[in-house]
This record gives sequence, C-alpha cells and structure tokens, in this order.
Amino acid sequence: MVIWTDGQYPFLGDVNRFMLEKVIRAIIPVERDLLTKAREHLDNLTKPRGSLGRLEEIAASLYAVNKGNKPVVEPGLLYTCAADHGVAAAGVSLYPREVTRQMVMNYLAGGAAVNVLARKAGLELKVVDAGVSGDDFLSHEQLISRKIRPGTKDLSAGPAMEDDICLQALEMGVELAEKASLRGIKTLCTGEMGIGNTTSSTALYCAFLNLEPLDLAGAGTGLDARGIRKKAAVIALALEKNRSAVESGDPRKILAALGGLEIACLAGIILGGAANRMNVVIDGFISGAAYVCAWKMNPFVRDYCFFSHLSAEKGHALAMKTIGARPILDMGMRLGEGTGAAIAFFILKCAAAIFNEMATFDQAKVSRQDHITI
Repeated sequence: MVIWTDGQYPFLGDVNRFMLEKVIRAIIPVERDLLTKAREHLDNLTKPRGSLGRLEEIAASLYAVNKGNKPVVEPGLLYTCAADHGVAAAGVSLYPREVTRQMVMNYLAGGAAVNVLARKAGLELKVVDAGVSGDDFLSHEQLISRKIRPGTKDLSAGPAMEDDICLQALEMGVELAEKASLRGIKTLCTGEMGIGNTTSSTALYCAFLNLEPLDLAGAGTGLDARGIRKKAAVIALALEKNRSAVESGDPRKILAALGGLEIACLAGIILGGAANRMNVVIDGFISGAAYVCAWKMNPFVRDYCFFSHLSAEKGHALAMKTIGARPILDMGMRLGEGTGAAIAFFILKCAAAIFNEMATFDQAKVSRQDHITI
C-alpha cells in the first residue's frame, strides 16, 4: 500500500503531504469466508477437531490477514516508543521523570527485559524517542530519534498536547509501520516507556469506554492504596479539565487532550500496520490504550491485532472485557516495554507453523473420526 501522496515520507519533508484520513479509510475488514476456509484446513490436520484451542483461532486469523495465503509471521519488529509525561509532576508514579531517559539508555545497552525477550523471540527491536525530555540521544543502530517535543503537558491542568502535535505523533507511527512493511516486515509488536503513562492510559480508557477512574487506576510503578486513590483523583480531574474534548467523541481530540506522544505514535503504528495488512501484536495496558484510540478511528483494526497478554495492572481486564478482546497469555506481568508482545510473537509463530507444517489426514494416511464406523 502507498500511503504518501507523492511517495515521500512526511518527516523527511513537508508534513502536510501526508493524509491520516487516507490511511484510516484504507483499513478494511478481512474476508470472513477466509476464516471459514482456514478452519476447514485446520480441521483436516492430524488431530482431533479444535484440539489445539487458541492456536487454531490465531492461525485462522493469520491466514485471513494474509489474504488466504499461508500465514506468515516472520520477520517481526518490535517498536518500543518512549516519551515523557507532564502529569508525572502530579505525583502519580514512584519513579521520577528522569527514569524514562535512563531506561532508554538501558534499552540501547541491551540490558532490559524487552531486549532479552526480543532476542529470544527472534524479534528485531527498535527504540523510538518520540518525546523524551532532555537532549537527543547519541546515534545508535537501534535508536529511531524522532523527538517531537520533550514530553507532554500536565493533562490534569488542561490538554496534554496540541492537536497538531498529536497529529505529528500519529503520522510518525504510520510512517514507521509503512517503512517496516516496505522492508518486508510481516509482524509489528508494540511496546512503550514513559513515567506517568499508566495515568494517561487510564484516562484514555475512561474517556473512550465510559469507565470510572477508581475502577481502572492501578499500581503502575508500585503505588500503594493511598497512591492509587491519588492517581484516580488526578485522572478524574484530567477528565473534568478536558471535558469538551471527551464529550466531543472525536478520537484525535481525546488522544491529544489525555494521551502521550508515545501512545499517539503507537496508535499510528497500529493504524499503519492494519492499513498494510500486517499482523499487529498489542503489548499490555498502555499499548492497549493506544489500540483503543486506533480502534475508535477505524474499528476494522481489530481484524489485524492480537492482544498479547492480560496485564496485572488493575483495570486492564475490565478494559479488555469492555472492548471484547481476549489476550493470549495471562502471566501476571505489568512491565510494559513490549515484553508481553515479544512472548506472544513466539505463540504466533507456533500458530503459523501448525497451519503450514502439519500433515493432513490423507497425507499421513491416518483415519479420520468421520471415516470410522462402529
């Protein structure tokens, strides 16, 4: 798919050449009959019907995403997008804002959990500086330096960012997905880092899904009960301060008012991945909020997305239930970074392998149940 009006990347020139709405309109649902065809193939493999459970569901979805061709999952790319949040100053995290920058340095040094899990899963990892406070990082082969601004404003005092800043972050994400597709990447995995981003994500869930802050606000970096109540109060204040945006129902206005630069970038990656018919693996709580933003822009993104795991962050289960999503894994994890997505990527590889490599009953000369008479 070509999504630039003149074949050029917007961040290499005039940003106005890019039309986000064109990308959103390009996302179409997968053909439902392909899911039926996939299940027929799976039922003809040497196993009792449905005995591989969720693997079969995932395999069928992969087949449909790939337009009825054999499921392809590799190569995969994980984007860990990082940015700072002005709301961190409201005391919603146990960690100071500086940790965002320090963790980016850890990713680039290869020492974080996401580095380890991406390596084991066979994923390429790229770290995106979408809005980390401070100077630009030194050049690194794993770094994509696209700082739009050094963090957002405090969403509990007003909009986190201006509409045009939000649009730039969305467009950047779409560009990253497009460039990955042109390189032959088949699966995009999402991840993030940003002190204060569980607060921003919770506010987005509340605004988009009509949920209450006290029902969703969780420990984040490890808050105690008192800290969680304070966090919920900050989110409630943010929703009130940005009431006009919330009540507008406009996904971009809500994202600009309550989101983060890394969350907007992830929403763009999800939109761009779906527009390019790629498999998109959603990480956990924060990436889930980015998904909801993209889903509100075009609900057909659902056909291309795989929810990696149920986060232990309070509220994730409620949010997933509300949107009808079934995460693949439940590991009690709540780190973020893309760690859940990296593990789920391996599950997708397994699902594709059973579809592509298992023998049929006829090939293996194994009797089928419907051929047996008693």
